[in-house]
Amino acid sequence: MADLSAEQIETCLPATPCLSENQIQEYMEYLTEWKVIEQNQMKRLKRVYRFDNFIQAIRFTDKIAELSESVDHHPRLVIEWGRASVFWWTHSIGGLHKNDFIMAHQTDQVYLSFK
Repeated sequence: MADLSAEQIETCLPATPCLSENQIQEYMEYLTEWKVIEQNQMKRLKRVYRFDNFIQAIRFTDKIAELSESVDHHPRLVIEWGRASVFWWTHSIGGLHKNDFIMAHQTDQVYLSFK
């Protein structure tokens, strides 16, 4: 499997299958601090990022919004004082796709620019 930083987002059609458990575990090896959760019978990636204040959390999510808009793949963002929770999954297939892991990796890269 290639490094996630070298991977590109693919078009994902409703008939595209979700990743298998084995594939999910393989991709999880590339991510730290992310969890696979199940919500509304769909697997999703989740990570909580910590910040010194509310404005940093807002600026971080603004960057994630720009990034996601550029590839037309959008997360759920929850902003609170000093933290932002990011959830990635592929809505059109109702679960996880390689794109979600690519975007999680890119989200981590954005976060590093805030440290």
